[in-house]
Amino acid sequence: MDVLQRIKQQVETYPVIIYMKGTPQLPQCGFSSRTAEALKSLGIEFAYVNVLADPEIFENLPRFADWPTFPQVYVDGELIGGCDITLEMLESGDLKQVAEAALAKKAS
Repeated sequence: MDVLQRIKQQVETYPVIIYMKGTPQLPQCGFSSRTAEALKSLGIEFAYVNVLADPEIFENLPRFADWPTFPQVYVDGELIGGCDITLEMLESGDLKQVAEAALAKKAS
């Protein structure tokens, strides 16, 4: 399977997924750490991909949604953004709302 197809399959399979440097338990950069903490604070399930462990995804994810940096958070198959946008959405309450809606949609 082509790497872009693999990414597409991942973002369509998981209601909430973060592409990050490291893991939520052991992040390898501050932006990834803050973004993963924002998702964890919601108390929801989310998937993650450690881009440092998958060079193909690391090299090609920026092309997938035309977003050049990591982390990248996808909710309901759509890129919501990176660290700053995720933190802004957390503070406004929008992150919880869209994440819970995506999880409910997937469950039905």
